[in-house]
Amino acid sequence: MYDLVLRRALIAEGRPPVDIAVAGGTIALVGEATWPVLARETFDCDGLVVVPGFIEPHLHLDKALLDSVAPNPEGTLAGAIEVTGRLKREFTHASVRARALQVLRWAVANGTTLIRAHPDVDPIGGLTGLDVMLELRESQRHLVDLQVVAFPQEGIERAPGTHDLLREALRRGADVIGGCAYNEADLDASRRHIDTVLGLAVEFGVPADLHADFADDTSDGRFALAGAIAEATRRHGLGGRVTLGHVTSLAACPPAERAEVVALLAEAGVAVVALPATDLHIGGRGDARAVRRGVAPVRELLDGGVVTAYSSNNVRNAFTPFGNADMLDIGLLLAQTCHMGSPSDTARILRMATTEAARVTGVHDGYGIHPGARADLVVLGTRRHADVLTDRPDRRLVVKRGRVVARTVRTTELLDGPDVPDAGVSGGPSVSGAPGRPAAVRRARVA
Repeated sequence: MYDLVLRRALIAEGRPPVDIAVAGGTIALVGEATWPVLARETFDCDGLVVVPGFIEPHLHLDKALLDSVAPNPEGTLAGAIEVTGRLKREFTHASVRARALQVLRWAVANGTTLIRAHPDVDPIGGLTGLDVMLELRESQRHLVDLQVVAFPQEGIERAPGTHDLLREALRRGADVIGGCAYNEADLDASRRHIDTVLGLAVEFGVPADLHADFADDTSDGRFALAGAIAEATRRHGLGGRVTLGHVTSLAACPPAERAEVVALLAEAGVAVVALPATDLHIGGRGDARAVRRGVAPVRELLDGGVVTAYSSNNVRNAFTPFGNADMLDIGLLLAQTCHMGSPSDTARILRMATTEAARVTGVHDGYGIHPGARADLVVLGTRRHADVLTDRPDRRLVVKRGRVVARTVRTTELLDGPDVPDAGVSGGPSVSGAPGRPAAVRRARVA
């Protein structure tokens, strides 16, 4: 007997729907099941798109939902760090947990089945955020997998005592060592920061995930270190185990210089995670005209063979006063701001939220929709992969390890006269299942 069967699931454009059968948290069959099938639970997708569970590879759960407490009136990176630094002094385990759990549950409802969380580790907040994430990693594992990053937001040399805290965080069970290469006093200190972080990765046998090059240009060398990180990755033998978040200043480099850095990243096996919601909000603040977009050159990174994903980064705080931890919302924003509007671009962005993000987080073995893969799946309320971003579809079902953990059922009809035919639209746009989003009418008729 199967635990769950998804009937007539569309898993690839241009191919007929298939049945997906799950047993023991693992996909047992992808194809045509022999009916009648014995299953504890069956759901007829009727041709709806089914994708692997979304992955948020860069999310600051510990700092989420702080904007209502103290916003960032300047809207700058320096202002966000200053505001958050003040608020961190008042963090308690209970307050961090409540905010983090709220956003974690939003993410699950929106189809996310793995989150890489980056709690701050520094002398201001100590290990409070990290301890909360370690606890949530265990208590919420039935809903979502949580990878915990020990993240030195305030720098290492700039914040004495941070190095010891990072080591303690790793001893307590952090999955990843983080870095913030630009938040040191000068370029030499930033380079030492990189070597310290990668040295800890080697010592403790964990991946490294650094915030890097988060600026509008490269006039300050602290924001032009992606190539140096690639070289350091090779020196430390960490190919395939290092990720960079932001990397916005790369877009400001001349094309030949960009191509050189992209090639270095690809050769060294360094991944990049774009964070468009934050990068667009904070970037370009000093531009009076021709305001820069401030997003990593995603298309060039993908074309150059760099493993590239995207993520929400922050949700409603001093760094990003928006968001619902919805990967399709962020994917749509990325498409709109990076000139990625074709069906093939949509397919790329969907891979960035799934298979590419799985490579970033190191879970690509056993991920996807095939026999033997983990049964982390999302049933979307749309019937074409090409419409996944523009439809903003309901997450009809979210499946974690073969168990349905979230369900969205919505029916909206316009009541302004006789029934209006669907005009051939199948599935159609829909409201997201994210808590916190108003229930606006997005389709004329939904069955």
